[in-house]
Amino acid sequence: MTDDGHRDRRSPKADDAVREEPLVSRRLDGERLAVANLRRWLTPGIGVKRWLLLTFAGLLILSLGAAHVIRQVTRDVEPGGPTGTILDAVTFQFLPYPLRGLIVGIVGLALLGLGAYRTIGALTAPFRPSRGGGRLVELIYQRKSLARGPRVVVIGGGTGQSTILRGLKEHTSNLTAIVAVADDGGSSGVLREELGIPPVGDIRRCLAALAGEVLEHRFAGSPTDAAPEGGGPLGGHPVGNILLAAMTQLEGGDFEEGVRRANRVLAVRGQVLPAAATPLILHARTHDGHVIDGQSLITKTSGIERAWVTPADVAACEDALAAIADADLIVLGPGSLYTSLLPSLLLPEIRDAVAASPALRVYVCNVATQDGETADLDLAGHVEALVAHAGAGIIDVVLANNRPAEPGALRAPSQPVRLTWPPTLATAPRVVLDDVVDTGAAQRHDPDRLAAAVMRILDREGAARRRTSSSRTA
Repeated sequence: MTDDGHRDRRSPKADDAVREEPLVSRRLDGERLAVANLRRWLTPGIGVKRWLLLTFAGLLILSLGAAHVIRQVTRDVEPGGPTGTILDAVTFQFLPYPLRGLIVGIVGLALLGLGAYRTIGALTAPFRPSRGGGRLVELIYQRKSLARGPRVVVIGGGTGQSTILRGLKEHTSNLTAIVAVADDGGSSGVLREELGIPPVGDIRRCLAALAGEVLEHRFAGSPTDAAPEGGGPLGGHPVGNILLAAMTQLEGGDFEEGVRRANRVLAVRGQVLPAAATPLILHARTHDGHVIDGQSLITKTSGIERAWVTPADVAACEDALAAIADADLIVLGPGSLYTSLLPSLLLPEIRDAVAASPALRVYVCNVATQDGETADLDLAGHVEALVAHAGAGIIDVVLANNRPAEPGALRAPSQPVRLTWPPTLATAPRVVLDDVVDTGAAQRHDPDRLAAAVMRILDREGAARRRTSSSRTA
């Protein structure tokens, strides 16, 4: 019956076709996955092709040896006899001479390919969670190829940091996300208040970007509603936030060690670290002298003149400082300037470590202004505010989007960041313009485009820095 109460007059054949459509779709998806996995197995640097070629060379030499032995054993066989007839049939003597080697070669390659495919499938079957075996080849690709990628540190918070991590993880597995711990709203704020732990929301987003999106699932309800009407005590909390809180408790309240344990359990590509193990309170003063306390309020405030955190003498995460010192590339942003990026750089140890690092330091400016903290702020204004808080020389390159947003793509009063340049600084960093906006959401970056642009900057600027360093030490 249809929704209006009338009998559905479709034929049985039509019903069969409808039922077969999902099967056909799944079959096509499986075939696409198999092809993609085959390409990944043959990716340069994964360490498979060389051993396949070595195996083929060994089989070829073995075949030549076997042919030599057969020739020596059968050289005295008389033609026309039973043995000679069998040998003539086996060696295709009844075919023209050029076809004999071609047929034998084709049959041999087919058998070799089938045997290798079946052998690899049998050996890897226990490690494949899915029919396509994608997880196994992904792990091998990560260990063999991406492990040789550059050491990249991304400092920030919010959705911008997780966005760039999704793109960068396709270029390197040597990733470190240093995440701000000043958030005081939503689920993170509730857990911070009830459990006394630093906010975990931005850390969860980064873990989800490098491990799995299941961490982003939220339980029904709201964390501020009364249970059970609001969905129970877990209402509104993301799975990842609960996991991080649990890991911290398992480590006896040591937040840094809890995050490290989460990295190990989730087998993330790289590592996600808090900027500090102590929750911070963000403060801001506006141009008219008003002081606002708390990240959730500051993000709605315009005309910010100065920002700072308390306690001001908090020790930074040691692993974060080590990652900064060892980095080839440090990316600041993207994300909310005052509430996502600056809280980490306002910690003296992190700010000094970034300033002293020999790595290339790239600031990724947001593609659009935010109603509140960066309203009407242009590109030069973003850089001036960053340098005013983190110090001169904190960045080498500024990356900004140069693709205009479609009319009406942004909700007012947000606007594309105006590409006003240069800033009023003694020495302005170099600016690089590129198309890095998400075509489906003009207020944020596209992960793949942004990562590709950043890697191009590293390839170009990093090579120049290495040449300069070599000339100085020569």
